[in-house]
Amino acid sequence: MDNCVFCKITSKQSPAEILMESDSVVVFKDIYPSAPVHYLVVSKKHIPSIKEVLHEDEVLMGHLIHMARDAAEKLGLNGYKLVFNVGKEGGQIVDHIHLHLLGGWAKNKANTVNV
Repeated sequence: MDNCVFCKITSKQSPAEILMESDSVVVFKDIYPSAPVHYLVVSKKHIPSIKEVLHEDEVLMGHLIHMARDAAEKLGLNGYKLVFNVGKEGGQIVDHIHLHLLGGWAKNKANTVNV
């Protein structure tokens, strides 16, 4: 998609603080974090949202989750949240499938988690 900000990031047309990358997924820091640690796990394939995921995308969806897990490990997170926002009513801002990796609360307060 020509005007999709995530397509531009995954194709290296726009800058981002990339943590990890595979052939089909890019993990980069969210520029508007809603947690002490907030990364986006983004498919290189443009899929507008979970509602448009096809059966042929099952391997890609599993890979998104594995990349999120590996990113959390690389970031030293022992606990974290993985969140898909689906549609405008579900809080999705960018119409390109992405998984939020959220964590870091325990690092801010010794052994407590605030959500």
